[in-house]
Amino acid sequence: MAKATNSISKTFVWILLALLIVGLAGFGATSFSGTVRSVGSVGDSEISTTDYARTLQNEINALQAQTGQAISFPQAQAMGLPDRVLSQLVVTAALDHEAGALGISVGDETLANDLQNISAFRGSDGSFNREAYRFALQNAGLSEREFEEQLRAESAATLLQGAVLAGTRLPDTYVNTLIAYANERRAFTWAELAQPLVDTGLEEPTDETLTAWYEANLDRFMVPETKVLTYVSLTPDMIVDSVEVDEDALRAAYDEQAAEFNQPERRLVERLVYSDEASAAAARDAIVAGESSFEAEVESRGLALADTDMGDVAREDLGAAADAVFAAEVGDVVGPAPSDLGPALYRVNGILAASNVSFEEAQPMLRDTLALDRARRVIAAQAQGFDDEMAAGATLEDLARESDLRLGTIEWTRQSSDGIAGYDAFRAAAAQVTAEDFPQVAELGDGGVFALRLEEIREPAPLPFDEARADVRAGWELEQRVAALVADAEALAARLDAGEGFEETGLTPLTETGLTRTAFASDLPPGVLDAVFALSEGETTVLPGDGTALIVRLDAITPADLDGEEAEMLAQSLRDRASASVAQDLFRALATDIQTRAGVEIDQAAINAVHVNFQ
Repeated sequence: MAKATNSISKTFVWILLALLIVGLAGFGATSFSGTVRSVGSVGDSEISTTDYARTLQNEINALQAQTGQAISFPQAQAMGLPDRVLSQLVVTAALDHEAGALGISVGDETLANDLQNISAFRGSDGSFNREAYRFALQNAGLSEREFEEQLRAESAATLLQGAVLAGTRLPDTYVNTLIAYANERRAFTWAELAQPLVDTGLEEPTDETLTAWYEANLDRFMVPETKVLTYVSLTPDMIVDSVEVDEDALRAAYDEQAAEFNQPERRLVERLVYSDEASAAAARDAIVAGESSFEAEVESRGLALADTDMGDVAREDLGAAADAVFAAEVGDVVGPAPSDLGPALYRVNGILAASNVSFEEAQPMLRDTLALDRARRVIAAQAQGFDDEMAAGATLEDLARESDLRLGTIEWTRQSSDGIAGYDAFRAAAAQVTAEDFPQVAELGDGGVFALRLEEIREPAPLPFDEARADVRAGWELEQRVAALVADAEALAARLDAGEGFEETGLTPLTETGLTRTAFASDLPPGVLDAVFALSEGETTVLPGDGTALIVRLDAITPADLDGEEAEMLAQSLRDRASASVAQDLFRALATDIQTRAGVEIDQAAINAVHVNFQ
C-alpha cells in the first residue's frame, strides 16, 4: 500500500509540474489585480484564481493540440470546458480539505525527494539545482513557499485518494460468476421449416383486417422527420458542353501525357537473383528437367514470390536481360541473365502489347477532362458573385433566372441519397439548416456549388394507409404464413420431445457445437443463441424466423473452464476492470460526501473576472 501511495504521489507531482510548464507556455505568469484571490472553496480549502486560470488554459491548449485547430474562448465555453475545469478543481479542493481535517500530511524528507525527482529543477549535472527551481517557480508566478505548501497539500490529498482507489478487490465468486456466464458453451441441433405441412392458402383479407394490422404496426410505416428544401445548384457537368477548349490546349495536354498514351511492349516478370552464375544455371536446369519449379527455388532461398515480382517492365528496364526475356513465352523461365544485383533467372507471367494512342484518338477524352477542369474554374469564379447577390437581396429563384444555377426542391430525410442528396456537403447542410438561416453558397466537393433554404419541417408521422396498402398487405400475409409455420413447427417439436429424430419428422437438421453466448455464426438466424441459452438440456423450442419457423433442441451444456490459461487471463481482465469501476464509484461517493459535509462556495463574479482575461 505504501508503495502504491508513493507512486500515486509522484505521478501527481509530475502532473503538477506539467501544469506549471504548459501554463507558462500557453498563458504566461497569470496574476489578477484587486482583492479577489479565489473563485470558490470547499470547507477550508480555497480554489485560487491563478489555479483556475492556469488549469482552464491547459485544457484549451490540450484540446487545440488534439484537434490541430485554434479554440476560441466562446468555443471552449460552448464545449463546457470552464464547467469541467471548475468541477475538477472542486474535487481537488474537497480532497485537500478532508486531508487537512484528518491530519494527513507528508514529511519534509518526502517533499524534498519529490522536488529532487522533478527534471525541470535539475542542473546540467542531473542533480537538483536551486536556481533552476527558483527560476521555474518565478516564471509560473509562484513563490517557493506557495509551491511547497501546495505540493505538500496535493501529496496529502493524493494519499487519501490512493487509499480509496487502491483498496478495492472484488471476491473470486464475483469474477468466477462472470466467467461462467461468458464462457459456458452450448451444443444444439436446429432446423428451418419453410413450407407448411399442409398448404391451405390464406384467406383474402378485408379492409378492416388490413387497417387493424396497419394500426397495430404503425412503427413499420413511420416517415422520419422531413425537411422541405428549396435549393439551387451548379455542377461542372451542367455547363461542360458550353465550355470551349482550343486545339492548342488539347495538344499541350496530349504532349504532357505522352508517356501514358504511348507505351512500349512490356512483360510481367519475376526475377530470382543468385550469388553466382553456376548456381543460377543449376537451378534453371532443374526447372527445365522437371526436378524443381520456380516456386520451389524461390522457397528454398527463404523468399516469397512477392519478393521476386518486378511488375510490368519494358526493355529498357531489363538491360542485358531484355532480349532473353522478350523472346520468351508466358510461363517460360529464362537465364541466367545479368541484373543489377547479379546473375538471375526470369519468369515471364504475361505479355502486354504496345499501346499507341494518337492525338486524334485521345482528343475526346482530353476535351472532356479539360472542359470539366475549366467548368470548375468558371463556377469557382462565379461563386462569390452568387453570395454577393444574395446579400443584396436576391432570392434563390432570382439566381436561377439570371444564371446557370438550377432551381430544385427536395423532401429531405437523413436516409435521402438520390440526386443532390448524394453529396456529403449537401446532406451536412440539410441536417443543420434552420428556418432562421439565410442561403449561402457552399461547395459540393466536385467543383460544383449549391445554396439551400428551409421551407418546412414535417414531424415524423406514419405513411397514410392508402399509400402503404401494398406494404401492409405484404406484411400481414408474411405474419400469417409465419404463424402457420410456427404452429406446424410446434407439432413437430412435440414429436421430437417424444423421442423421434429430426430426420424422422422430415426436417433437415443442422448441428452447432461449442458456441458461447457471444459466438458468431454467419448461418445462424438471429435470436437462436439467446433462445438456446434459455433452454435446459434436451429441451426443444420453436422460434419465428424470417418467413420461416425454427425448431431448436439443446443437446449439451459445457460448463466454463475456470482453471485454464485463457480463463485466468479473462479473470484478471474482469477483476481489474470491475475493481477500477468500483474504485471510481467509491471515489465519486467520497468526493460528494466531503462536499456535502464541508460545503461548497463558488464566486461567480471572480470566475467571470478570470474569463475576461481569455476574451
